[in-house]
Amino acid sequence: MTIGAIPVDQRVIGIDSRRFASVEKALVELITNSDDSYGRLERAGEGVSGEIRIAYERHQNGALLKVTDQAEGMSFARAADILTYGGAHSPLSRGEGEGRGFFGRGLKQAIYGLGHGWLETLHEARHTRIELFRDANGGYLFDDGEGDREATDGDHRRLGIAANGTRVTLVVENPLVAITQFHTLAQALANNVYLRDILERRVVSLAHLRRGRVVEESGRIRFQEPAAVVLLGPEQPASFLFQQREVPFTLTLKRSREAELTLHGDDRTNGLVVLAGMAALDCQLFDYENQVGTEYLFGSVRCPALLDKLAEGEAIISDEREGLNPRNAFVKAFSRAVSRLIAPHVLAEQEKLRHLARATTSQRTDHMIEHLLQRMSRAAVQDLGLAPPPGGEPREAAVLDTALRFTTPFYYRRPGHPFHVALLVDRGQLPEGAELAIDYALPDSLAIDAAPTRVRVDELDAAGRLEWTLSGEEEGARGEINVGAGAYWAWCEIVLAPNASRHAHGGVPHAPRRGPARDHGEAMFLGYEFRNLEETLDRAVYSPEERKILINTGAPTVQLYVDGRGHFRDSARLLLAELFLDVIAEELATRSLEKSGRQGSVADFHATKQAIVRRYGSEVHRAFLSG
Repeated sequence: MTIGAIPVDQRVIGIDSRRFASVEKALVELITNSDDSYGRLERAGEGVSGEIRIAYERHQNGALLKVTDQAEGMSFARAADILTYGGAHSPLSRGEGEGRGFFGRGLKQAIYGLGHGWLETLHEARHTRIELFRDANGGYLFDDGEGDREATDGDHRRLGIAANGTRVTLVVENPLVAITQFHTLAQALANNVYLRDILERRVVSLAHLRRGRVVEESGRIRFQEPAAVVLLGPEQPASFLFQQREVPFTLTLKRSREAELTLHGDDRTNGLVVLAGMAALDCQLFDYENQVGTEYLFGSVRCPALLDKLAEGEAIISDEREGLNPRNAFVKAFSRAVSRLIAPHVLAEQEKLRHLARATTSQRTDHMIEHLLQRMSRAAVQDLGLAPPPGGEPREAAVLDTALRFTTPFYYRRPGHPFHVALLVDRGQLPEGAELAIDYALPDSLAIDAAPTRVRVDELDAAGRLEWTLSGEEEGARGEINVGAGAYWAWCEIVLAPNASRHAHGGVPHAPRRGPARDHGEAMFLGYEFRNLEETLDRAVYSPEERKILINTGAPTVQLYVDGRGHFRDSARLLLAELFLDVIAEELATRSLEKSGRQGSVADFHATKQAIVRRYGSEVHRAFLSG
């Protein structure tokens, strides 16, 4: 038995291993190595199976990984040679024209980053096994078994290798490495930028082991490209000049039809995968990286010369494989050429945003905004005594003075005695097919006979009355019922108190009044809409005719948060909170000053607006952040 230290400064191995301590990164390196080996056989004119089998046995505090191919296999001398470390020992340095991984470090990084492991390889009827592990002091060691031996039929059966091939086994014992679920790992491999090209030409599969037995299999792993339209290509030929030489490349650019694309990480689906030969070197959008208008663009660009430059020793990509090196002169020329080709399509996407008539929010955000606007409409009447702005034709006074009202705004009742809460509805003021939207804010101690959230107005009795029966035993219990229908709203407060009257109440009739009631009325803020307001660059404005807050999709700031399909990003809710607060505060301040006859004073306007922001600002922001 021959045990020795990996022949390189041990600190270098430690830095690399910590940087790449990930099951997924380790598998990328091992799959890439197998693909390289199949590629060498293909260039020699030999037929290959292209199989790369992965077995994964997950435990609570560790895991076992096995990656097996049926490619070249290695002689003992070749296997021992891979223990040397660094770029001088990579395939590129040997002039093989390929070279991925981490330039002679990938296998060792994968094993030491996860814990320990070994490789077994069959080549020309010989078996070689080399183990890589760490000693008690943390040193990086290997055991080469003092050479190879004759391969047996048992070796071939145990490894599942018919003739030549290699299996690398890794034991995941690093406590900092996440022990991935089987299905999560399969999906991560399918989406990995650096594997997509390999998954098309090789048959990669993942098996789930439990106590050494296969309990589940993934089938062939492949990247599922989203449905898309082709903008350039496929494989549209192009070229650029570098040092008086023409350098060819091909480009495929697509736009996703429906699917949201992942914008960052190794599972990124947005961007151009940069390919050179069999190597995937990066995924980006060059001069348009992270810019508005690129959210749905993806594809690939192939430039064989990138690999040639790597073989010549140029720093085309970083040693840590962080992508193309933007400071390299060749990469700069390549980037400019690709950017020029994709520029018209990025600009077209940006132009769509500039002329986007509307945008939408998610259902959750929309529901949150609806509640906020209802609250601020009530605040306008209840706190500030403001009537809604004029809009539409004036109406004659109705029997109820409004379309909706409760028989009393304040149900002050005794505990232990059931009581009725009644809503009165004037059908004549509501459109045909109108529906009541009902929101309950009742404590658990306050029981209610039924709590419908939607009731069609035409389902009410002839008197237009909707009634609930409530009861409770807890003194001091308090709740609310809010009802809305179109522009109209009504609310009542319910309190249980031991000193409340013993008599039933039918409520006090509401007489027509000049000012707005505090318990019912018309909403000042009926809703919101994303709309392109070409006449202004304001981010949002209030439309008194529609009683809506209009968010301007033509404003540059807003465009940053609206994607090419008109979807407002939920991650930008803080911007929405700011927009709504600014517009609401401005409208309430304007109407407050008009009511008091001080609308001409700029100083009064700013002071009133700031007072409203201070009063409601935290409530508005909490509403958006808690959604």
